[in-house]
Amino acid sequence: MFTGIVSAIGTVHEARQQGDLRAVIACPYDPAQIAIGASIACSGVCLTVVERGGTAGYAWFAVDVSGETQNCTVPDMWTVGAKLNLETALKLGDELGGHIVTGHVDGVGTVHETSPAGDSTRVVIKAPADLAPYIAAKGSITVQGVSLTVNEVNDLPGGTCLFTLNLIPHTGEVTTLGSLTTGAAVNLEIDVLARYLMRMQSLRG
Repeated sequence: MFTGIVSAIGTVHEARQQGDLRAVIACPYDPAQIAIGASIACSGVCLTVVERGGTAGYAWFAVDVSGETQNCTVPDMWTVGAKLNLETALKLGDELGGHIVTGHVDGVGTVHETSPAGDSTRVVIKAPADLAPYIAAKGSITVQGVSLTVNEVNDLPGGTCLFTLNLIPHTGEVTTLGSLTTGAAVNLEIDVLARYLMRMQSLRG
């Protein structure tokens, strides 16, 4: 379980196919604090640490990425040099600074446009039709592993929607979202509460 508050930006250092994809990610963590078997969210994808090493501030960890995970997430996410938003798993007693995030990507959205909004950046993302019903104004959504608040939603013909976010300068600096451009693909995870509400509504008929 995670909160969508990114603690570091990692870089894919190595990616090799060996049944599943083995990805080695360089990061500024302390390897002594990374346990084998621990969960780390990588741009919204919960993965299990299978190796780790390096020194404090110059660490690395390895994860195995299944074909299913690759198919359900942003294309080319695991290419060498790619930047990833990292978050270690929530511990009992930790501050819940964002919202409850599972690390299971529900789908891939596309950046429709970006524009300045004061010192911040306004980002509009197009969501696929199967996720659109779960996205609501003032609700939470996870984009590339980052917990964000939806400002507005515009429904489109065919069931898709455009939803608008506001990125403050701090968010742009400490995550990969500061480099988003029109046409970029992004991992999306809907709010778990919206998922259960939709299920209950469907059962009511």
